Formats: sequence, C-alpha cells, structure tokens
Amino acid sequence: MPQLKLFVGGMSCRHCVRDVTARLRDVPGVETVSANPDDCTVRMSGSMRLDDVLAAFTGTSYRPRLDTATPSTSPDAGPSARGSAGGSAGGSADSGEAGVGKRKP
Repeated sequence: MPQLKLFVGGMSCRHCVRDVTARLRDVPGVETVSANPDDCTVRMSGSMRLDDVLAAFTGTSYRPRLDTATPSTSPDAGPSARGSAGGSAGGSADSGEAGVGKRKP
C-alpha cells in the first residue's frame, strides 16, 4: 500500500494532531494516519493523491510539505505517493504518536 510522509509546520501539540488527523481522514483514499507532534510529521497509507492531501490544509495555518528525506519502501508507489516514506502506520503511547485508522462504513 502506498505511503506518504509529510512535515506539517505548525503541528506542535495534541490539539493540532487531532485537527490534522481529522482533516486527513476525510481525504479520499486515506486508510491510516499517524501523526507525531515531536517532529511535526504525519505518515499516511492508502490510495490518496498528494494534491488531495495538501488541499486538506487549505485555509489553515499549517504548512504541509512532502518529506522526501526517507526513500520509498513501496516499489509500486505511483504518482500519488511519489517521495513516500515507509514505516508503521500505527503509533504508540511511548513515542508520542497518535495513530488513527479510517473507519469503514
């Protein structure tokens, strides 16, 4: 499954994490979202398009950008996941990450 990793400037507290993850859960194709306020990163997996992900931040003070520091671990990552990052989609209480899976109807 394609993955994206974003750096989200301005996401520095638990309230921000809840706001950002709620916005991203509503993006078509997003299956899981994991946000870490300590390093302002968000990891997503699913069939989402980068344009749709970035559009979720329109009208907010957050400054999202694709984190390309980590190479893609998915050989079939298409244009929607270009520059994606690998890693676990779930968070843990120890790491300060908040993992949220998209609910299926």
